[in-house]
Amino acid sequence: MATEKITGRDLFIRLLLDEGVTHLFGNPGTTELAIMEAVPKFPELTYVLGLQESIVVAMADGFARASNKLVACNLHCAPGLGHAMGAIYSAKFSGSPLLITAGQYEVGYGLQEPLLYDRLVEIAAPLVKWSYEVQRIEDLPRIVRRAAKIAMTPPMGPVFLSLPGSVLDEEAEIDFGFPTRVDTGNRPNDSKLKQLAETLLAAKRPVIIAGKEIADGDVFAEASELAELLGAAVYLESVPYNARYPASHVCNMGDLTRNQVRIRQTLSQYDHLLCLGADLLRMSPRNDVEPLPEGMPVMHISERDWELGKNYPTHHAVRADVAETIKALLPVIKSLRAEGYAQEALQRVQALSEINWSAKRDVAKKAVSAAAHTTPIDQGYLSAELIDVLPKNVILVDETLTASAGIAIMFPADDRRSFYSLASGGLGFGMPGAVGVSMAQPERPVVATIGDGSAMYGIQALWTAAHFKLPITYVIINNRSYRIIKERLLAMRGTDHFTAMDMTDPPIDFVGVAKGLGLTAQRVTDPTQLSAVLKRAVESGRPNLVEVIVANGFGG
Repeated sequence: MATEKITGRDLFIRLLLDEGVTHLFGNPGTTELAIMEAVPKFPELTYVLGLQESIVVAMADGFARASNKLVACNLHCAPGLGHAMGAIYSAKFSGSPLLITAGQYEVGYGLQEPLLYDRLVEIAAPLVKWSYEVQRIEDLPRIVRRAAKIAMTPPMGPVFLSLPGSVLDEEAEIDFGFPTRVDTGNRPNDSKLKQLAETLLAAKRPVIIAGKEIADGDVFAEASELAELLGAAVYLESVPYNARYPASHVCNMGDLTRNQVRIRQTLSQYDHLLCLGADLLRMSPRNDVEPLPEGMPVMHISERDWELGKNYPTHHAVRADVAETIKALLPVIKSLRAEGYAQEALQRVQALSEINWSAKRDVAKKAVSAAAHTTPIDQGYLSAELIDVLPKNVILVDETLTASAGIAIMFPADDRRSFYSLASGGLGFGMPGAVGVSMAQPERPVVATIGDGSAMYGIQALWTAAHFKLPITYVIINNRSYRIIKERLLAMRGTDHFTAMDMTDPPIDFVGVAKGLGLTAQRVTDPTQLSAVLKRAVESGRPNLVEVIVANGFGG
């Protein structure tokens, strides 16, 4: 782009567009007025209003996760950035390339500590890849270009810029420059590939942990072929970022839990672990039992070098692009694989068909069918009924916690963009995240399964869904409690004296809330009506909410 005279506010948006940004998610305040003045001049940029800053970032996070594109979001000074920190924490773990900005007072005025002022760069810094405050309009192209480059360089993640109003209102002759993208599509050299292949082929009972980088790299088919060549069982990493591996593939055994004892029992059946674009056994509550069996050889391939050898000794720690590495590894394994090994691998794969995800799903569907007339509605039965009416091209966004295991065993996430869930463990992604996912994949219907507790962390997102008329069906699984906390209190502390874990006095009227925010909404209490109501809701193609009253798991 050529040199020209331009204001900082117009320059900022021109730079976003030139970096490939199509959507700016925001919640404006006084320090963002310069940007809001400029936005109408650029109709090619879609401004998406969120009604609170955590919603803004979570919507942008959903868009980034469903598109792998750079996304911008603009927050309101210090309190707004504070509101957003939990959502930025989630975006950090999802690896979403977000260019987050916040309006700041004029350069130098912060010395007087006016209302709403604080040091934005320091607030954001712990959770982003880079944090900086612009001081001169002449530096704005260099800063935005650098921020975009950093956000988009794997491992991708959010960056933060503080935008003082005085810089946005300045005018100067500017050299725009142009975008830079770092090519990180590297793979191990031929010698290392041979070593990796020989190591894997030496295993008698290999196992794979499949992670988010497989989906990000669009190599479901190649990863499936690798598992078949090795005769390896495949488990999905313990954090449900996304689909990670095709659910219906014969080698897919389903999700790993975050229970150390159960994981250790599972992995003890195998003699070599290949961690493929995944976290290596990221856990939740502490346990004295290590999830990795003692002495188990580990090969870990990931673009995230911080994860390599972080917690467990790793025999082969390979920082590389997972997609390119799998593609390069397949022909090497084929060339080195002996005929006898091929037959053994085939036998292992055939044996998996009796205990894999598909087999477990069949068992689970039979089990929940017994609850077809139970009231309050059984959440496992709800999951089965919902999954049965979903169209093949649906995208499922899940934030249900206690129902998530039942949904994971029912939903056939066979394409890489079909499923999104929690990344950080913190609540609040699901409702606004579904908005971003829908905007990034507008040709596909979205269903968001949300727990009643989770819903209250992002309920404002319903307004944005209604405003943009997005084809999202929100299914609120209402057990009128923090059931997951009750279950953990009982399991971990041995007591069922529940304090501040029920939402019954008064009960939350999600149908009323949804209607107040512009959505069509209905409540289901009769299990015989579930299938028909859910089917109509999804097929409507409109933003709507279905509240399902389910059993609370403790006799109510």
